[in-house]
Amino acid sequence: MERRQVVALLQVVFILVAGWGLYDFSQSDEAPTSGGEKKVVDSNGVEYTFDEAPKRIAITNTYAATVLKMLNVDPSVVVGVSGDFESSDLWPEFDSTQIIQNSAHSEIDFETLLDTRPELYIVFATNGMVDTEAIRDKLDPVGIHVMALDFYKYDSLRDEIGVLATLFDRQAEADLLFAEFDSIEDMVNQRILGIDDAERPQVVMEHHASLTRDPVVLTGTSQWTDLIEMAGATNVFSGLPGHTTHVDMEAIIDANPDVLMFDGITFELGYDDYDPEDKCTTHMESVSERPGFDQMQAIENDRMLILAGEFAGPMMVYGLPTLAEHFHPERFEDVDSSSYLDAFFTDYFDVERKGVFLCEP
Repeated sequence: MERRQVVALLQVVFILVAGWGLYDFSQSDEAPTSGGEKKVVDSNGVEYTFDEAPKRIAITNTYAATVLKMLNVDPSVVVGVSGDFESSDLWPEFDSTQIIQNSAHSEIDFETLLDTRPELYIVFATNGMVDTEAIRDKLDPVGIHVMALDFYKYDSLRDEIGVLATLFDRQAEADLLFAEFDSIEDMVNQRILGIDDAERPQVVMEHHASLTRDPVVLTGTSQWTDLIEMAGATNVFSGLPGHTTHVDMEAIIDANPDVLMFDGITFELGYDDYDPEDKCTTHMESVSERPGFDQMQAIENDRMLILAGEFAGPMMVYGLPTLAEHFHPERFEDVDSSSYLDAFFTDYFDVERKGVFLCEP
């Protein structure tokens, strides 16, 4: 009897210690799935340490997958993807890869995800439609490290590419990629050098939420402000707080912008998309018919621009010449801005670019 009591007591102690260890692990924001000499820090400030590159990862957004291509990472490490990769000749390597959720913004199929046994799950860091912390709380305790990286903000793009380059030992590829970024940016900068602030087009950039309600504009902390400024223009509402914010129609009328831009992520634009329902025209006509907009410079001069969602992802640097040419056509007369978009698809996807990537009146 005494021996049984001792065994039972040891079992209780073991359960309590194990339970506390699991709880403590789940509460730590920096709990790694492995130890090691190397480390990276994601865009949520969470550290991951490792000795060798992960051999099994899950990704659910095409931005992360695009960067893996840009760094020439072996796609066989990807064991789980979302439905965003289906039916596209951009991602033939994932035709038979397990689908772990319908899209990058949908609920995770945790049972299927666990079946794929990933070491690492790459998710958006700051996207408002993805609850990154909730995902981390669920997956860290079962040994799946959640790495949060966006790849859609210019000011963090290089750092985030650097995280994957370190993780997969692709520093040489990252150096070549950054050199290409520098070359494109320098070309644009040299052509807009010396433009006074007064000569810079005043731009209002509307979020795709403007399709269904009063105007929502992109502010100074959005990825678009960096690109607008690098292309030689000024975001009228850069001083407003937040990533996006509602403004009154009167605020846009009073600003009287030279250019009206629209985030086209919800339009059927981009690779192998052709705006089949002509939503671009419908939208621009609707904007033109807003009360008081008929005398706005952007409307009078037909300077409206809807850009495909790819312009807001890792392709953004390759799209910079297109934006700069729109703002300052006289300074880019000898530049084939579309060639940079073509190169992006041929170099990293081994396909010819096709589809409608921007709309103008």
